[in-house]
Amino acid sequence: MADTDAEMAVWCAGEDWCPITTTATLIGKKWHPVVIHRLLENGPLGFNALKEEVDGISGKVQSDVLDDLEENGFVDRAVVSEKPFRVEYSLTERGRSLEPVIVAMRDWGLEHLTAPEED
Repeated sequence: MADTDAEMAVWCAGEDWCPITTTATLIGKKWHPVVIHRLLENGPLGFNALKEEVDGISGKVQSDVLDDLEENGFVDRAVVSEKPFRVEYSLTERGRSLEPVIVAMRDWGLEHLTAPEED
């Protein structure tokens, strides 16, 4: 598990745009902000409950996203039952600190995006 108190490394230290690029690399993947948003909205969720909240994601992709978010210190994975085996995912302090960013993304989308036209 990642050390959630440690600062995250940037790959282009010293440049003005590095914090933006690094942040975009970490949360700019298609499903990452959606998973973070669902955990912000619902609190801790099991794998299947989270999958129900993230419409359109495959189990394999969700597993990969959760592994990546856990590795980067945004999500905690806790075993809550051995029989039957069940895990629960929750946001770390680092993950919760993204709330203003995720809310701003949602609000911008609500203001500027329109639904696709139906044929």
